[in-house]
Amino acid sequence: MAIRTCVTPKKQFIYGIHKPSYNVENLRSKTETGNLGSFDSGEPYSNKTNFPDNNLQVDGADWIFEIPNPLSFRGSTFIDKEWADNSASNLNRISLPQKEEVSLRQLLQEEQISENLIGKLPSPLLLSLATTSTDPADLIQLAELSCRVEKNEDGLPTGLVYTKNPQGRTCAIITNQPLFEAVANNPYLPDSYKTVMVLRPGAQGGSEIVGDYSKANQTHVFEYLRRNSYIAGGHYAANMADDAIRYSIAHLSEQDMTGLRHLYYQRSFVRLASHLGLEIDHKQKGYSTTSLEKLRRKILQALTEGVTPEITATLWGWNFGFDYAPTNYRLHASHQQIHQQYAMLPRKVETFSGDPLNPVGTMPSFGCGDMVAEVIQNYQTTNASDFFADYLDCIKNNVRMDGRNDLEANLVLWENKHAMLFVPKAQTSQWELQLMALENEEEKTVGNILEADTSVRESLNRGIFLAQNALAGLGARMVTSIEYPKRLTCAGDKQHLLYSFLPRLPESPGAFSEAQLRYINGHYPEDFAAVCRLQLKAAKLLD
Repeated sequence: MAIRTCVTPKKQFIYGIHKPSYNVENLRSKTETGNLGSFDSGEPYSNKTNFPDNNLQVDGADWIFEIPNPLSFRGSTFIDKEWADNSASNLNRISLPQKEEVSLRQLLQEEQISENLIGKLPSPLLLSLATTSTDPADLIQLAELSCRVEKNEDGLPTGLVYTKNPQGRTCAIITNQPLFEAVANNPYLPDSYKTVMVLRPGAQGGSEIVGDYSKANQTHVFEYLRRNSYIAGGHYAANMADDAIRYSIAHLSEQDMTGLRHLYYQRSFVRLASHLGLEIDHKQKGYSTTSLEKLRRKILQALTEGVTPEITATLWGWNFGFDYAPTNYRLHASHQQIHQQYAMLPRKVETFSGDPLNPVGTMPSFGCGDMVAEVIQNYQTTNASDFFADYLDCIKNNVRMDGRNDLEANLVLWENKHAMLFVPKAQTSQWELQLMALENEEEKTVGNILEADTSVRESLNRGIFLAQNALAGLGARMVTSIEYPKRLTCAGDKQHLLYSFLPRLPESPGAFSEAQLRYINGHYPEDFAAVCRLQLKAAKLLD
């Protein structure tokens, strides 16, 4: 069976267009017409058109573009031509409004109602206010409703009140956990409250700080170990520190991004070196960019000598943005403070069948980059051609699906020799962006961070920074970012390292279509690339 992808050896994207016309047999047994109301003129408005007398003939329904994802495991994207044409005619449609200012305290004052009313609100309304209020006074009152706060003589918070739970663990006295989380993650809560509630080391538990990155008053990042992780072997979290509070992309600097990513590179390389038996200077507390590059080269040399580590893949991700529905559904990340998470994955895992004490064999551990490798192999088998070479040519040669030559066709937002930020032809989120690593200084394909020399790592850092700024500038407030890496032991393979940035939009929560890997879109990818470039130029991040 041929691989399903929009990439072709002809160096042009291919896709389908549904041009539907069809008949509908009327099987309705009852007719129940009635008035829906009245027009503003007073004339009655009936639902009679909802009850046709005969069979239906639908001619010239909306065209639907069906675009197989370049990576077949990600399904297909469907674009309604009428929606997309409207967006192409008005690019301002591709944006979200700014957050509305909300102050219950101000409203109560205007209506001469006591502010004590806030404490009497039902829990769903408290949650709603905690996530939407832009008034620090509202949020302070909510914070003090959710937990016990210690203050100094000036009334400023200095810490929380703690107790021992029945298991003997020390924990803060939190009287309303959902409210606590919602208000602590609101950017408008004063920093002094954020610090004592969630940001000060230890405020969120006993996770050890095992690394840090700082540059004189410019940035400060802590690296936490998450021992009992959902990832076997634990994972690490690079969190902006309590003296470098970053709750929005507007406050995130390129130096911050360098620090967040440096800890990821550093931890991964140190762990690899340890698994390979390479000598590590245990007195060294933190690697410089230069020393990290030296360590990377030592690891590559060891791998060329046939040594295979037990860990063979990286895992990196970032959930930016937090929200809590009044119905107690958490809608995105565990906290708003900018952070990134990363881990390493083993080459294989023991298998069991019924008896958890006696293994019956092994299987390869799962890493999402392995699915990219499968696409490459299947594409090569089907087309006798290199997938990523063809993919890059398809991006370079891209043409619009609507046939218009008066609008932009460029999918690329930014690129240099080492990396490219672009809009994928088939977006799995309406606003998806992707970042692809290209070549390192030795002109070798970069498929993982181990193959990424200093120049490539710097380019990836900048590409991630630009992607987040473009999306945030258009109004995105929740973005999931993931890495698709090649296995560390697959030297010479032509798989490129990919990053995907997936915003969550208010009217695209993900439902049965997305569960079937059918992604619905209302604009052409070229138009989204155009508005992203405009946004980055307006922010003076692009020339």
